[in-house]
Amino acid sequence: QVQLVESGGGLVQAGGSLSLSCAVSDRIFAYYVLAWFRQVPGKERECVAVISQSGTTDYGDSVEGRATISKDNAKNTVFLRMTSLKPEDTAVYYCAAGGLGFSKTPEDYGYWGQGTQVTVSS
Repeated sequence: QVQLVESGGGLVQAGGSLSLSCAVSDRIFAYYVLAWFRQVPGKERECVAVISQSGTTDYGDSVEGRATISKDNAKNTVFLRMTSLKPEDTAVYYCAAGGLGFSKTPEDYGYWGQGTQVTVSS
């Protein structure tokens, strides 16, 4: 069974930082591109960060310079750290795995976690 389980969301003050974790099933961790997306009601799902099987990373324009994606191969876990948080970073953050290449398009990802809410207060 494929599973992605996020943790670490919550309420954060503007200017602060957050760290999210996503535990990924053995079956897909080593073979799929992993990513973090976020979504607010009424808007499309937005890519925050992507990491390839070999560790290459890419980031969404809105978080460039403030986000770091990483993974621990021994623990099958992918992380997202964000700094200098803004109220507009408030969203549900999703971990995703995709087998269609190094992409920032949500349609290219076939496996999703349940999401974790991040709220940034001003």
